[in-house]
Amino acid sequence: MQISVKEVKTKKDLRAFVHFPNELYKDNSYYVPQIESMDRDTLTPAKNHAFEVCEGRYWLAYDESGRVVGRVAGIINHRYNEKTGERICRFGWIDFVDDRSVSEALVRAVEGYAREKGMEVVSGPVGLLEFDVAGVLVEGFDQTPTAYGKYNAPYYEAHLLELGYQKEVDFVEYRIRVPESLPERYLHASELVSQKYGLRQAVLKNRRDIRPHIDGVFRCLNAAYSQLHGFSELSPGQCKDLEKQFLNNVNVDYLSIILDKSGEVVAFGLALPSLSEAMKRADGRLFPFGFVHILNALRKNDTVDMLLVAIDEKYRNTGAVAMLFDKIAEGIFKNGIQYIESTRELEENAPVQNLWHPFEHTLHKRARVYRKRM
Repeated sequence: MQISVKEVKTKKDLRAFVHFPNELYKDNSYYVPQIESMDRDTLTPAKNHAFEVCEGRYWLAYDESGRVVGRVAGIINHRYNEKTGERICRFGWIDFVDDRSVSEALVRAVEGYAREKGMEVVSGPVGLLEFDVAGVLVEGFDQTPTAYGKYNAPYYEAHLLELGYQKEVDFVEYRIRVPESLPERYLHASELVSQKYGLRQAVLKNRRDIRPHIDGVFRCLNAAYSQLHGFSELSPGQCKDLEKQFLNNVNVDYLSIILDKSGEVVAFGLALPSLSEAMKRADGRLFPFGFVHILNALRKNDTVDMLLVAIDEKYRNTGAVAMLFDKIAEGIFKNGIQYIESTRELEENAPVQNLWHPFEHTLHKRARVYRKRM
């Protein structure tokens, strides 16, 4: 196949870039179309505070007839590179047809960008920030991803390995069946931790009750995630972006904020009703009816996605996680939830994965990030 690779320069190009995977996987029953307007905003510097610390370029691959057959983004997160002392160029938003000339042309574009910028390592797929989708799916091709995951065909890994990339880290996802009641040990541990350390649940009757704790939540998140792969400290602008993205969709039944004696946030956990099936019905568009499917999914669902768990280092091994899950479990039982999706967790993140061990659970998806030294 004769391939040409062109950099994304115009709004029309960006629309094609965002739309491509939705076209590529339109006949795949497992694929969850991303909301295209939201993806465009993520990739537009004027609309995403991540570009305060990141820069990026995007490319589309075309065949002889002018049809789009692949896409990729090259990203440099300067704050993360300063933190790690490495000169890393990330690649992300990578999708392509099963043709080695396409994947090679896309990856070479990113590698050329990396050399131009003096980078020494290319790593991916990862996004601008830790909260963007990361990894190539390597297990779970017969599973529907969460709205915060990503589906890809099985051939992606073989292409990357042939191009000299090797495994850097894996993310795993669990599906947990909700039991009839929470194990007694969780309830007991929650009470003990509260009494021993003077911790308490923030009273959250509605979304307005969250706002006084927002700054503390992001302080806790920055501290708790500081050592995780790919994470760089969130700026105030980035925190505002995340607040805008999630706050309007939060159901306080699935939110736990733990405070210490002085009222400081020392831990929090957040789950959201699954949006996967709703996003399939929305087919990449919020309007005219896509938002209706999403609103319905937020109100009535049998599955929640566990999005975030963050615990201050001082309380990490105290059982504070039991307090978090105790509160969220109340909402799960109250609303008749039958399943929990863990969303992507680093495979070595044992403290979070230990949450699921007392329950019937299945490791059903695995995504991989790759690395190559230039």
